[in-house]
Amino acid sequence: MAPQNGPPNQTVEEDMLFRGVVHLNAVILGLSLGTLLALGIFVATNWLVLKGGDPVGPHLQLLAQYFIGYRVTFTGSFVGLVYGFAIGFGSGWLIGWIYNRIVVKGNKKS
Repeated sequence: MAPQNGPPNQTVEEDMLFRGVVHLNAVILGLSLGTLLALGIFVATNWLVLKGGDPVGPHLQLLAQYFIGYRVTFTGSFVGLVYGFAIGFGSGWLIGWIYNRIVVKGNKKS
């Protein structure tokens, strides 16, 4: 019989399922959130540029306080794309890493 990580009455199949389902891949979560945030900023910026008006996107322009070089322009949307991916990837990776550490500690207590 294979060694088990979970409670003593847990079967081998349940143990394999627990190990496979509970852990998040931090890199994949980072890539997913990075892509979503990057595309969100890119689409929102270009939507406002195409919509036009005076002034163009005053609320979205506030991102320039945090993203150096960002403007509500077509070229600024690419700057926002890069910053959005970096922030999203870092956040997603950190969430996955923290989640996995909590799960490992919780699993050791069982």
